[in-house]
Amino acid sequence: MHDASFETIRRIERPDPRLFTYYLLAALIVPPLFPFLILPLYFRYHTMRYRFDADGVTMRWGVLFRREIVLNYARIQDINLRANLLERWLGLARVELQTAAGSAGAEMTLEGLSGFEAVRDFLYDRMRGARESRPATGRAGASAADELAAVLREVAVELRALHAALAPAAAPPPAAHE
Repeated sequence: MHDASFETIRRIERPDPRLFTYYLLAALIVPPLFPFLILPLYFRYHTMRYRFDADGVTMRWGVLFRREIVLNYARIQDINLRANLLERWLGLARVELQTAAGSAGAEMTLEGLSGFEAVRDFLYDRMRGARESRPATGRAGASAADELAAVLREVAVELRALHAALAPAAAPPPAAHE
């Protein structure tokens, strides 16, 4: 992904204004409940913030009950795009991020994104980069296979030394013939 796209994604802090239109239309589906449905959706939209940084993505929202989810790129296992008919008509989608936490649903859902495919690609790149940058072993630059080979060589040297030390003691004394 080129730098301009990377910077565009990192500058996303709020959902697209069309998300509030989506919330309005969704609340209008049940007119008698509209006042009760639109109020929490209004506050959700106006308090929702995103942050994409070097370590991960953060999402926070809420007035009375503040919620914040911080998800490191290395923890992301799967990324899904979801959009119902109304969201597609508005040009929006949700990016669902799943981890190995064991829950059936997404750990984080980024709502109201118009550049959702670019966000998905950005997250895939960061997710892969986070996994590739983690050292496989304690030694810098050593792969897991190199580490295993070194340990096995050390074990072989120790076994040979132990065998050599025990060999004379293990031999039975010659039998005396009378």
